[in-house]
Amino acid sequence: MTDGVASGVDCAVIYAAGRATRLGPTFANTPKILLPVSGRTLLDRHAENLATVGVRNLFIVTGHCREQIAAVLPEISARHGIRIYELHNPDFTEGSVISMFVSLAVIEPSGKSLLVMDGDVLYGPALLRCLIDSPHPTTMLVDFGVEAQDDDPVLVPIRSERPFDLVKKWAGTADRVGESVGFFKISGEHLPMLAAETRARMTGLRRRDSLDDVLRALTVAGLFGFEDVTGQPWTEIDFPHDVAYARDVVMPALAAEGSKTSR
Repeated sequence: MTDGVASGVDCAVIYAAGRATRLGPTFANTPKILLPVSGRTLLDRHAENLATVGVRNLFIVTGHCREQIAAVLPEISARHGIRIYELHNPDFTEGSVISMFVSLAVIEPSGKSLLVMDGDVLYGPALLRCLIDSPHPTTMLVDFGVEAQDDDPVLVPIRSERPFDLVKKWAGTADRVGESVGFFKISGEHLPMLAAETRARMTGLRRRDSLDDVLRALTVAGLFGFEDVTGQPWTEIDFPHDVAYARDVVMPALAAEGSKTSR
């Protein structure tokens, strides 16, 4: 098992403040991270996966229906042996960059490498190992099978084996183009730029920016490497059909992956 501490990664921040409007009325009063897939919530699976790879501290940035998330944190923390803390974003109806701003309270003082993660992804620990074990101090996970499931992917064009943009609806010339998984490792030396780019968006119309806009600035600056996770089982859950795909396609693949690991 990878030891996150030995790899210099002791902390992860998951952003889970949004309202999940694209999932429709069925989930209008449920945070997406509490969405059950095959009987377990995404949050429970996050905690298990992070604990498996040695991450000991997890911060959840909440917003929509935050009380539901806060209520389950003690039990999930105890079950998986990982410390979980809530960071609340009261302005979650504005841009998700505000959730990034809220998380600066724990990101900046650490000065160490940490994981920055979307909350609405189903995956297994092997995906996290690729991120933590990457030789790139600051890196992202990229899947080059973008033709598949995601209806609105965040795209990552690659040139000379380096990502040079992170944006939806990208068009241009690149060696190849993949989809961002939404998981990033940020090195301690690059945290000041992440914080500065976040603070620059806290006034005026820029408060409507997304946390992807901050990560894009770091990408355009050439700070990111990447790990190719094409073929590994994972999915982002944005739309009702994503729930069925997660249950019927990704979960069996994760079960098979876990069976191989346990042999």
